[in-house]
Amino acid sequence: MAKKQKSILTKESLAFLKDYLNNPSPTGFEKEGQKLWLKYITPYIDEHIVDPYGSVVGVINPKAPFKVVIEAHADEISWFVNYISPEGLIYVIRNGGSDQAIAPSKRVNIHTEKGIVKAVFGWPAIHTRLRGADGKEPQPKVDNIFLDCGARSRKEVEDLGIHVGCVCTFEDGFEELNYDYFICRAIDNRIGGFMIAEVARLLKEKKEELPFGLYIVNAVQEEVGLRGAEMIAKRIKADVAIITDVTHDTTTPMINKNIEGEIKCGAGPSITYGPAVHNILRDLIIKTAKKNDIPYQLHAVSRSTGTDTDAFAYSNDGTPSALISLPLRYMHTTVEMVKKDDIENTIQLIYQTLLNITPKTNFNYLKA
Repeated sequence: MAKKQKSILTKESLAFLKDYLNNPSPTGFEKEGQKLWLKYITPYIDEHIVDPYGSVVGVINPKAPFKVVIEAHADEISWFVNYISPEGLIYVIRNGGSDQAIAPSKRVNIHTEKGIVKAVFGWPAIHTRLRGADGKEPQPKVDNIFLDCGARSRKEVEDLGIHVGCVCTFEDGFEELNYDYFICRAIDNRIGGFMIAEVARLLKEKKEELPFGLYIVNAVQEEVGLRGAEMIAKRIKADVAIITDVTHDTTTPMINKNIEGEIKCGAGPSITYGPAVHNILRDLIIKTAKKNDIPYQLHAVSRSTGTDTDAFAYSNDGTPSALISLPLRYMHTTVEMVKKDDIENTIQLIYQTLLNITPKTNFNYLKA
């Protein structure tokens, strides 16, 4: 039986992960999470950049002409207050890809200028719900789910500091589950921010001298269309970009493997094939995984990756980009689940790949 490798995650890094995941970071309101991330990564970088919308970049070797990006996104899905009824019930719209099916009976934090206001997504008891003309029970929809904060009039709601435009996040936090699984809301994709920060830590602690400038990017607003990555990609003008995000563990029920492929937690990071993924860079990542005995899986997409990879790949004059994904169960729920081994193997794969890139690495298809 193979000897289990010593964990690369430290007590301090795991404490940061817990704090970082528990901190709310809704799309468009990522500031506090970005402060935590920057504070953690500062000892491992030479300088940093913060763009006008809050994307944060830690830079190693900022004067180097050749630029390599490793990137994740910082935001989580959430809800916006959209309407307050005369009876004091609060109706919401999505901020990102929030799933109305999981909302009923969940507890939320409404973020106001006066502080956090607690509320719940109310839902009638099973034996009281009015059936429609077709005899079917009502299902949760964006137009019928609502928040109850204990107020019984619009004025009482407003007196708490709640107004149209306040953002609401689920309150579910970080927990460790059996067999080295972590669960939390919004692991998508602050786990990516954690992993690239750990790459920076390893580079510093192992005193690696990179022959290029490394830009460690924690971008905002991915959940509403890769907007933060679009902005920061144009600013950095990278020569190479490696993106990390989460991907679906497709071994749970109700997922079509014929469409989604087969990816599972515990089998290592997923490496993507697709039009936006640069073949030479992807093959370099696969070769690196094999050389270092890092387990990996393969995934294919027919068009876009749906991640910040697309924003970097098609930015400027085209940027050789690749996607390394962490398998995750129950995406866009409050119990997103990942395995510790996969986190460590993803960190190692990004780290080892960086050690195999130089300014002379050939990314020209026709000259390859």
